[in-house]
Amino acid sequence: MVVLHGWGGRIESMAPIAACLSRGFRVLAPDLPGFGESPIPRGLWGTPDYATWIGRVVRTRHIERAHFVGHSFGAKTALQIAATQPELVDRLVAVGSPGLRTPPSASARLKRTLSKAAKAAGVLGPPGRAFKEAVFNKIASQDYRDAGELRPIFVKVVNEDLSDLLPQILAPTLLVWGAEEDAVPVEHGRRMAKLIPDAGLVLFEGAGHFAYLDDPGRFCRVVRHFFGAP
Repeated sequence: MVVLHGWGGRIESMAPIAACLSRGFRVLAPDLPGFGESPIPRGLWGTPDYATWIGRVVRTRHIERAHFVGHSFGAKTALQIAATQPELVDRLVAVGSPGLRTPPSASARLKRTLSKAAKAAGVLGPPGRAFKEAVFNKIASQDYRDAGELRPIFVKVVNEDLSDLLPQILAPTLLVWGAEEDAVPVEHGRRMAKLIPDAGLVLFEGAGHFAYLDDPGRFCRVVRHFFGAP
């Protein structure tokens, strides 16, 4: 069982899933590069690079095939692996996965305009840099503000679209979404369920982006049943 954490997470953030699945499975839960104890990757990585890295980690442990569980960016990485390295993936659970793009809302378009203006102002000396910092602190997501050296990678992975890859996933896939999700729209889960040939969507009422933490008992029961655990 390969368990992949989300952006900004680390092994410990997936402890409830690892504990649930350790009864019956050998669990591999690495820190993704740039998080936890793993060093920041060299170069401008995208999701394909993270997927390649995970593939190497799995193979170096002489694992021929495994189940995968991923949350958020970890789920997106798992979907990338299932599409491009199908020989590694038996079954897959993706929780609150990004990976689809939608036309920008009026609010998003306004933020983009302000971002461009702030970048332009940043070259105009201290007052311009102060304006740029104030604008980014106002409109940037918490993940972006916290990304530090990983900001270029964060921007790259956020703008990737998996629409063309999802139909290539052959592994049975369970998509889990919190009904109160505020990071990745539930509609994205519905679209993914249509694009992946053998996929189903489960909504957790009252749960948000961290559905596996909001309702851990139900999550454990659902995924163990999906993986055929006793």
